[in-house]
Amino acid sequence: MTKPKPILDVVDMNKDFQVKSKTALFRKPASVQVLNQISFELIEGETLSIVGESGCGKTTLGRCIVRGMDASSGQVIYHTEDGQQIDFLKLKGKGSKTYRREIQMIFQDPYSSLSPRMSVFDIISEPLIANFKLSKAEVEEKVTLIAEKTGLNVSYLRRYPHAFSGGQRQRIAIARALITQPRLIVCDEAVSALDVSIQAQIINLLKDLQEQFRITYIFISHDLSIVQNISDRVAVMHLGRIVELATSESLFGQPRHPYTEALMSAVPQPDPELKKNRIILEGEVPNPANPPSGCHFHPRCAYRTEKCVKEVPELREVGYNHFTACHYAEELKLKGVHNELANEA
Repeated sequence: MTKPKPILDVVDMNKDFQVKSKTALFRKPASVQVLNQISFELIEGETLSIVGESGCGKTTLGRCIVRGMDASSGQVIYHTEDGQQIDFLKLKGKGSKTYRREIQMIFQDPYSSLSPRMSVFDIISEPLIANFKLSKAEVEEKVTLIAEKTGLNVSYLRRYPHAFSGGQRQRIAIARALITQPRLIVCDEAVSALDVSIQAQIINLLKDLQEQFRITYIFISHDLSIVQNISDRVAVMHLGRIVELATSESLFGQPRHPYTEALMSAVPQPDPELKKNRIILEGEVPNPANPPSGCHFHPRCAYRTEKCVKEVPELREVGYNHFTACHYAEELKLKGVHNELANEA
């Protein structure tokens, strides 16, 4: 059996933000750690979803990977098609241009991510013109082809974004990301601003494009129903850390972290008569500027002990390709989506 080929290795990534206080003009600005020792391997052709509550660092992680913002420390090792390993975070100027076009991003809001002053043709062709030396005929041909692949009406390419619906605008954003033939696309809440029926169309489109072009996705979302449908693996983030990482089937079937169990309990089910045992987390989300000691989830965890308060749990393998940061992962019998349905049946 051929060993899966990695496309990206994120190693010990940290991101700190400086927060200035209006009442302390002469003090050193406080530092807030938004990403804390993030590490994972991304396999070529897979979809890795990043989930968690708002403010856990999902979007910051995605933007640091594509160099939309610079990480404070760590590495993003990009594996090129010819076998080279490039630390993407160390590249500067022209040195990064070659690899930037191979790692693209689709943003959350299709209304604000497209320039209202540019036609659809100009929006899609802009990265193509910036990265390649092509004739007008070649640009026209490539834009037309990618528009057809993403389900856009070619006769509407000279129109402006305001003339399109939210779903059509997101197709434009997908076409713009695809035009440079990237190997990796970071989808930051790419369907959260769309209606449910349109969400399904865009998800199916992303899957079809992945099969056609062998694209690797990092899919950032808070909607676990969508994540369950599209993901090969899922990473759960809490307060800037990955607390669980596993295959989609393993995570939804048997979570190993209490925070993941709470997230799973909120996944809606299609049967209105099915009784759900929703886990309501007590307390508030911890302040990242002043995080709790030990396990950051312990103030809201029903299974906490004195060890959880004092010791920080390391992310470790507790099953085949199943990693979690919980002291009692082997002892707890947590409910996932699959086994909860089985129990109700």
